[in-house]
Amino acid sequence: MLTNFRWMQLATRTTSNILVSVVVGVLLPSPASAQTWPDSAYLRSHYTKSEVAILMRDGVQLQTVIYAPVGGTATTPILLTRTPYSAGPYGPDTYTGRLGPGYGFADAGYIFAIQDVRGRYRSQGKFVHMTPTLTAPAGSNQIDETTDTWDTIEWLIHNVPRNNGRVGLWGGSYGGFFAAEGSIRSHPALKAVSPQAPQTDWFAGDDTHHNGAFFLTSTFNFMFACDKVRPDASATCGKSFKFPTDDGYRFFLEMGSLANAESRYFKKASPGWTDMMEHGTYDAFWQARTILPHLNKIAPAVLTVGGWYDANNFYGALHVFGAIERQSPTTDNAMVIGPWTHGQWIRDSGRIVGQLDNGINSSRLYQDEILLPFFERHLKGNGWAGHPKVWVFETGGEGRWRTFDQWPPKDATSQSIYFHSGRTLTFAPPSKDQRPGADAWVTDPSNPVPFEQGKSTDMNPDYMARDQRFSANRPDVVSYRGEVLRTDLTIGGPVSPELYVSSTGSDGDWIVKLIDVHPDGFQELVRGDVVRAKFRNSLTTPDSLVPGQVTKIAFEMPDVFHTFRRGHQLMVHVQGSWFPLVDRNPQRFLDIYRARDSDFHTATQRLYRGPSTPSRIVVHVVAARP
Repeated sequence: MLTNFRWMQLATRTTSNILVSVVVGVLLPSPASAQTWPDSAYLRSHYTKSEVAILMRDGVQLQTVIYAPVGGTATTPILLTRTPYSAGPYGPDTYTGRLGPGYGFADAGYIFAIQDVRGRYRSQGKFVHMTPTLTAPAGSNQIDETTDTWDTIEWLIHNVPRNNGRVGLWGGSYGGFFAAEGSIRSHPALKAVSPQAPQTDWFAGDDTHHNGAFFLTSTFNFMFACDKVRPDASATCGKSFKFPTDDGYRFFLEMGSLANAESRYFKKASPGWTDMMEHGTYDAFWQARTILPHLNKIAPAVLTVGGWYDANNFYGALHVFGAIERQSPTTDNAMVIGPWTHGQWIRDSGRIVGQLDNGINSSRLYQDEILLPFFERHLKGNGWAGHPKVWVFETGGEGRWRTFDQWPPKDATSQSIYFHSGRTLTFAPPSKDQRPGADAWVTDPSNPVPFEQGKSTDMNPDYMARDQRFSANRPDVVSYRGEVLRTDLTIGGPVSPELYVSSTGSDGDWIVKLIDVHPDGFQELVRGDVVRAKFRNSLTTPDSLVPGQVTKIAFEMPDVFHTFRRGHQLMVHVQGSWFPLVDRNPQRFLDIYRARDSDFHTATQRLYRGPSTPSRIVVHVVAARP
């Protein structure tokens, strides 16, 4: 959320010192690219800048900034991005710090168009978060982001000189949502689309909620900075919230219930925050704001981009790709997932993330051999006739890229990691004569488990790549460990906990972390996520827990492609809070957004194991590479 805005700010700065590296696993042409963003002097000498207000079918005008190559007579494609984070800098004499989605695009001969979406910055109209997609826009005045994209492309191809009639569309984070929307019922001139870290569903898995659990710190920061409506009804990203302390854990704990955020800080000034507080289930409001059901009959080629460590919209990247695969099987549909935090592939070399060194500058291969060739092929007809379906970077292993013709890999086999007595893990299920057992801990809302070590007032984008030992020894975190691995173990695809649990409360959260323990003790978080118990069966219809009754909770965490090296160990943490990344659960069945401070209570949570309650984590084991 707020990191989305920072991504857009950071991406305007010049990036340098990108190193060359050897890449394994992909055989593609390697067009030259500078690996640095061009400076303003270069852009001034190579591009002319113009600004236009493009008329939409309902009379609203959208501010659009156009950069066209200087000189020559050849026609060239248009590369469009639509953003809620400003098409600026505005004015004829001020040039952006970058053009396009990567380093090599500025000297590749494109016309670049950057547009403020409806109701943001200098565009007219009303901004609506995650604009609902109309199922069948028939009337001339029915509008959504698909029609705004169509109308924009229609104007561009008929009014921008020397374009070749082909348009590419890209966007990152919130811009990824607008890019994915533009692929739906698309203009015939739109030939290639790259949604990067696209937001797709704010209740199921992107940004603001995961499996119904509210992501507090990032949503609070984003809505305060980027959801204020100006007197002219437009919206911009403005000043960030001024915290009275650098200790976000303490600040949000002392804030108390979510209702206090509205009364103390937002005070009805953030429509987005107010909407969230009024829609605490996956009701019609949220169902209208997911784009996934609409991703069918997609005409342009699609390259979806995501990062294993993207704390914001990795769910969106996986599900855009997956939805198109299922619902639009004839689409030229591909995906690339690298070892990156949110937007890191556009921001730096991609070698270092958090406390991890990936061994190679992973962004270079993506920029040079995947992204630029994708647009070159579909917009100019240059090379790259065939390509893999999926590129993934193998974390934990030798620092290499792998390619597959489907995802998850077709040779991956489903296997289960079982919880056993003595806080152990094995791939062997409980035997029939094994005695059942349970591990218990007390979750106290006044002392929740922190999501990271140290002080922070936001969701640090690299928290997923940091050592987990800081919480491993807390009494409210139960840790299970496997034996030392004798051979490498590679898993690829979703990670799916199936837990048998109980609580003395009528609701609760279960957070599961799959961890790679290095020989030196470093606990690398491979994947972690949360499920809110009342949404275990349905996000639409919550269901209370019966205190003390054993209940099965199964959910799917986002995908991984990770190798646990020989000499490492598997570990799993299970806990009942993850604060202030996730809001506190009162551990009572109620509308948490309207809970009072007095509604929060401690609860004893239990994880059961044994032949009748075989708690486990289902993973997909990939065959060893020859």
